[in-house]
Amino acid sequence: SEAPAGAKGDGTLKIGTLLPQTGSLAFLGPPEFAGVDLALKDINDAGGVNGKQVEKVDSDSGDTATDTASQSVDRLLSQDVDAIIGAASSSVTLSVLDKVVGAGVTQISPANTSDELTDYDDKGLYFRTAPPDVLQGRVLGDLILSDGNATLGILALQDSYGTGLAENVEKSVTGGGGEVVETVVYDPKAASFSTEVGKIKAADPEAIAVIAFEETKKIIPELVKQGIGPGDKKVYFVDGNLADYSKDLDKGTLEGVKGTLPGVASTEEFKTRLLEVAPDLTEFAYAPESYDATTLVALAAQAAGDDSGESIASKLQEVSAGGEKCTSFEDCLALLEDDKDIDYDGVSGPVEFNEKGDPSQASIGIYQYGADNKYTFVEAKEGKI
Repeated sequence: SEAPAGAKGDGTLKIGTLLPQTGSLAFLGPPEFAGVDLALKDINDAGGVNGKQVEKVDSDSGDTATDTASQSVDRLLSQDVDAIIGAASSSVTLSVLDKVVGAGVTQISPANTSDELTDYDDKGLYFRTAPPDVLQGRVLGDLILSDGNATLGILALQDSYGTGLAENVEKSVTGGGGEVVETVVYDPKAASFSTEVGKIKAADPEAIAVIAFEETKKIIPELVKQGIGPGDKKVYFVDGNLADYSKDLDKGTLEGVKGTLPGVASTEEFKTRLLEVAPDLTEFAYAPESYDATTLVALAAQAAGDDSGESIASKLQEVSAGGEKCTSFEDCLALLEDDKDIDYDGVSGPVEFNEKGDPSQASIGIYQYGADNKYTFVEAKEGKI
C-alpha cells in the first residue's frame, strides 16, 4: 500500500518517548529508554531514514496517579513528533491515546498488555510489540496448574491491566480444571493490605497470584505476616512486579516464587550492546520490545518514503510480516532500497502485526526467584494471539 494521499512529513523522522522515569513502573524505564537509544544508534549509524538522521525527544509517562503523561504528550506534540514510543502502563496509554491519534501521530508501546487496547478506536495509529494479556494469562494459568495447584487466590490492582490479566488467568485456570477460590481487587495506593490479604487467607488457596506494581513491596511482607507468604504457599508474579527485590525484602523471602514476562529474555549479546548505551542498566525487561518498536517505526517511514504519523502507521503491518526476512535495520534498509517487500524479525521475536496492531504471535518467559530475591530465566512458551 502506498502512503496515504496528502500525508506528508517534514522529511525528518522525529520520535518521542513516553516512558516511566517516575511512578509505579519506574523500574521499567531504564531498559525501555535503553532499547530505544540503541535502536536509534543503529538506525542513524546505517544512514538514518529517507537519508536523514532520526531525532528523539524523551519524556516521562509517570503513572495514573498524576497527569504527568498528559503534560508530556502535550510537549511531544508541540515539538512535532511523528511517532511516540510508549507508554509502559496500559492505563497511562488509555488516558492519552485519543489525544495522540487525534493529532495524527503513531503510538507504539513496548509494554502495554491490556486486552482493552485490542479493539480500541485508535484510527489505525496504535500498535504494540508486547502481546495482549490473553496470552500471559493463558501461560500463567497453565504454569500454576502444572505446578500441581488445584486452587488459586488472586490479588489484583484496580486498573485495566490488573483486572484484565486477573480475568485471563482465571479463564486459563478454570479451563484447565482448577478453581479460583478468591479474587481481591485492591487500590494500589492503599496504606495497608492486611484486609485484602486476610480475604485470601480465609479462602486458603494452594497458590496465590499477585498481579501488582511496586506495592508488591508492601504486599509480600503482609502475606508473610499472615502465614501465607512464599514459604507457605506457591506465589506467582507477573510482568508488573517481576523486579529485583534484593534491596527491599529479607534474604530468602521470594525463594521459589515464579513469574511471567511477555517477550523473550534479552540475550547476553543484546545485554552487552544495551550496556554500551546505558552502562548502569540492571533490569532488561521490555528492552527488546522497545528496540523493535523503534526499528519498526523507522522501517515503516522508510518504506512509505514519508515520516508523517499516518504514513508510518500505513506501513507498520507490511514491514513486520510477509516479505523477505531481515533482522537488522541496516539489512532491512538495503532490501527496501532495492524495492523489496520486507519482514523484520526482531530481538523480541517475529513481531508480525495483525490488523488490530497486536503481534500475532509472541513468547512469554517464565522466571524463578532465588534466595537473593532476584529472578532468573527458566523457559519460554510460544503462543499465537
